[in-house]
Amino acid sequence: MDSKSTAKFGFVCVQNAGRSQMSAAFAERERDRRGLGDNMEILTGGTHPAEHVHEEVSTVMQERDIDLSDRTPREVSTDELESCDTVATMGCSTLELDAEDVDVRDWALDDPHGQDLDAVREIRDEIERRVEALFDEVHQAEP
Repeated sequence: MDSKSTAKFGFVCVQNAGRSQMSAAFAERERDRRGLGDNMEILTGGTHPAEHVHEEVSTVMQERDIDLSDRTPREVSTDELESCDTVATMGCSTLELDAEDVDVRDWALDDPHGQDLDAVREIRDEIERRVEALFDEVHQAEP
């Protein structure tokens, strides 16, 4: 962290094509809503990234006025994740980080890939709640 107390959140899953993309998008929106700008860095990635964001995920996020069509799943390194303050895994990761100062949370969410839109909406809404709660928690912890 720098002297301005920049926080860094990481959202990771295997393909970086569904849950972690939704999480990062909601985190970016929440960062903007709360005026955190330069004080919040958001990272997303996967251990074995897919070619593109899942179509059903893009569809339900568009319903929240969030466009994921231009996002490309990417691989994330252990070093990148160990630079985060908090890393949320989506329930599919075998991720093991050695950094003792990283708060790793497993959100244990169902994989939206191939599910019907109602199921994907439920996953989206749960992610939105968890991201907002994470920001509330971090905001409360600030002096």
